[in-house]
Amino acid sequence: MLLRVCSPPSSFFYLRPLHLLTSSSKLSFGRPSLRREIRFFPSRSSSSSFHQMESSPASSSSQTPVTASETDSLAKDLQNQNLGASVDEGGAKIKRKLEDFNWDHSFVKELPGDPRSDVTSREVLHACYSKVSPSVPVDDPQLVAWSDSVAELLELDPKEFERPDFPLRLSGAKPLPGAMPYAQCYGGHQFGMWAGQLGDGRAITLGEVLNSKGERWELQLKGAGKTPYSRFADGLAVLRSSIREFLCSEAMHFLGIPTTRALCLLTTGQDVTRDMFYDGNPKEEPGAIVCRVSQSFLRFGSYQIHASRGKEDLEIVRKLADYAIKHHFPHIESMNRSDDSLSFITGKEDDSVVDLTSNKYAAWVVEIAERTATLVARWQGVGFTHGVLNTDNMSILGQTIDYGPFGFLDAFDPSFTPNTTDLPGRRYCFANQPDIGLWNIAQFAKSLAVAELINQKEANYAMERYGEKFMDEYQAIMSKKLGLSKYNKEIISKLLNNMAVDKVDYTNFFRLLSNVKADPNTPEDELLKPLKAALLDIGKERKEAWIKWVQAYIQEVSGSDTSDEERKARMDSVNPKYILRNYLCQSAIDAAEQGDFSEVNNLIRLMKNPYEDQPGMQKYARLPPAWAYRPGVCMLSCSS
Repeated sequence: MLLRVCSPPSSFFYLRPLHLLTSSSKLSFGRPSLRREIRFFPSRSSSSSFHQMESSPASSSSQTPVTASETDSLAKDLQNQNLGASVDEGGAKIKRKLEDFNWDHSFVKELPGDPRSDVTSREVLHACYSKVSPSVPVDDPQLVAWSDSVAELLELDPKEFERPDFPLRLSGAKPLPGAMPYAQCYGGHQFGMWAGQLGDGRAITLGEVLNSKGERWELQLKGAGKTPYSRFADGLAVLRSSIREFLCSEAMHFLGIPTTRALCLLTTGQDVTRDMFYDGNPKEEPGAIVCRVSQSFLRFGSYQIHASRGKEDLEIVRKLADYAIKHHFPHIESMNRSDDSLSFITGKEDDSVVDLTSNKYAAWVVEIAERTATLVARWQGVGFTHGVLNTDNMSILGQTIDYGPFGFLDAFDPSFTPNTTDLPGRRYCFANQPDIGLWNIAQFAKSLAVAELINQKEANYAMERYGEKFMDEYQAIMSKKLGLSKYNKEIISKLLNNMAVDKVDYTNFFRLLSNVKADPNTPEDELLKPLKAALLDIGKERKEAWIKWVQAYIQEVSGSDTSDEERKARMDSVNPKYILRNYLCQSAIDAAEQGDFSEVNNLIRLMKNPYEDQPGMQKYARLPPAWAYRPGVCMLSCSS
């Protein structure tokens, strides 16, 4: 089945949030919209919801009640996944030793594997994985940091971290009893171009652990040595990138954003050669390993690679889809075919109904699209920029995955990218992330369509649902950040335009905004006092612009029955006080490379409560120092 990506009708929704579009030359990024690339076939009629999203500011600013959004638990839902720890029959919390893990290995048992077990770099055909053992060289490996909450998910006894052989077991230097290690085969689009086979070039999965609740947790060592997918690389990782991945995966979790997790971080005791800026100046750096944890590390590219290889491998696409639905989307298997709420009209034609109960694969891709949309909306809410949104870095579970050159916004700049490789076109900059999420969903849907698991209507509907879900989630998140009872496009658009013009710190501004009182009688010379720490060095003209905005904002929030105290509490619960700024990571890295891991562990403790004021931690909420903007701190390459 040959599909092509065609230009959509002119009414197709442009996913970049409307407040990031401006006629100001300062915010013109010189990049055409991705909307022309995302449909397989143009439909004759767009759904009414898309026309509503393109409506005038007057109509869109008062129609979206925040309480209807699933983001009501934005900062709490994922943080609470550790609560209610499993207990045995005697009421004691279950605590396992490494030898007591309940391994399942469903991925290896249920899917086709590579008949070879060597690590020679090669094309691996007709297989989802290659069995390979960790081969990282170690010399007295040391445990640097660990996550108690991830250990609790695995029901791992915290005392296990004290075992003398723990670093050997979790570096892969000594086999973990019951593990069945493998590297996954996948492909992907990198910077918009099909890259063919990629795969786990420096990540080796040990297997899946089932806890007493039946939850499945995949353990993966990143930096554990060569695999058949390493190409010309060594399969190793360095301390600086490993610290960043460990810290950010845990920080994102406690921000309430779906993410892979990290059980522990270890040094190998061996140096690794890296050319950090690809400028011909390699140097020796300390080697390290992160043990990553997720329900699954399947990504869009896991399906793309087999769909790209012709008829012989299309059945593998189906097997992988069945596997994912069985183990990670079991509710889709039990859909009620009589449920009319799962049928959707996409146009005026007789055959325009998409019935998700009649095709589980269609229901599956729609749910993945919605999860991805929710994820990207939450990134935008906290100012997170992934940096490398290739399709091989997109989780089918809607989780943040593969932390490379990421960055949280400091000074608000919609064109910010933390990736030096991305600088020429800024494809993956902050403002483009919603578009890229949709583009990636299109590539994933295309793979399923090539395998004849979904048709063009179902693929197009999945992309429509991405757009609708993103806007619903994003509008709800931004309304909550401002303490608004309903979405107000004009207020939010003007605010972010002002922030971009004056390079206002994204995190600190929203945290300070909760201190503004909803008093329309506030004297003009006092309006900006609560925001003084964020509005630095603004001239008279800009001061007037900000006063005008604050007046409009106060007018909006003063119409609510919510008290100032209650509004502040709600806003502070979704606007973090602390984020993992790149310069904070770098400070921890600099110390760690000298053998001092105290700052790594300080940041772990800090990031567990990002929404709370923490005594003695004010320095971590300060604006970045001048050195934070040097290469290698605010921007990084894809190099490990």
